[in-house]
Amino acid sequence: MKALPVFCVVAVAAVFQPLAAAPIPVRFAEGVAHGFLVLRDLDGRVLAQGDLLQVPRGAEVHKRIVFRFNDGSFFDEHVAFTQVGVYALKTYKLSQKGPAFALDTEISMTAATGVYRVATTDHNGGKEKVVTGTLALPADVSNGLLLTVVKDLPKGAGAIVHFVGFTPEPRVIEIEIAPAGEQAIMVGELKRSATHYLLKPRLGVWLTLFAAILGRVPPDLHAWILTDDVPAFVGFEGSLTTPGPVWRIDLLSPRRPG
Repeated sequence: MKALPVFCVVAVAAVFQPLAAAPIPVRFAEGVAHGFLVLRDLDGRVLAQGDLLQVPRGAEVHKRIVFRFNDGSFFDEHVAFTQVGVYALKTYKLSQKGPAFALDTEISMTAATGVYRVATTDHNGGKEKVVTGTLALPADVSNGLLLTVVKDLPKGAGAIVHFVGFTPEPRVIEIEIAPAGEQAIMVGELKRSATHYLLKPRLGVWLTLFAAILGRVPPDLHAWILTDDVPAFVGFEGSLTTPGPVWRIDLLSPRRPG
């Protein structure tokens, strides 16, 4: 069964005192952005081309990540959030269709009410299965905000936030992110250093036991961020859905022909 894309974020413990989950303070407010993305497998084969589209609308910021796969599959994640002091999720939507995914899936969730809807269909035209309900959501639930929050963490810092995974029934878990060292990268002909962050789901004892029995233990995720004066996303490695294959997201630079 599918779970929510693991496009969401979090943090780690301080040196001597572990952090508690809490909304992430805003350092750099998000604005209009258009990023060009490429999705590859671990062998470097290009699976999909994508776009990150972000536009402020009144008090909210709307961010959308779209991937169009070579095999005709489609991934579309849309999140609306506010950034008044802290990042706060308002609405979350996900659509994923095609052979790249085990099931065609439509997910929607509203943070204020906790109302969610998950609709899944197999690729053989089977009957649609729908799961609906209401969750008591923490203020720091961060579905769809993974790259946003990680990018805005102070260098060397971490945090812990909550994330709702759908299998298709929802489960609220914690995700912990911690700096895991520096890695050399190339920006054109220039050598730079990016911070490698490790994102680790914290399931708790019983969920970990059941996940191990069912073979659904979520893998760790990885993100790379330039943490200079103005932070920038470099890359991501992990599963967009759980369970699912490990893929890599990198940036592309537009260029003129010739």
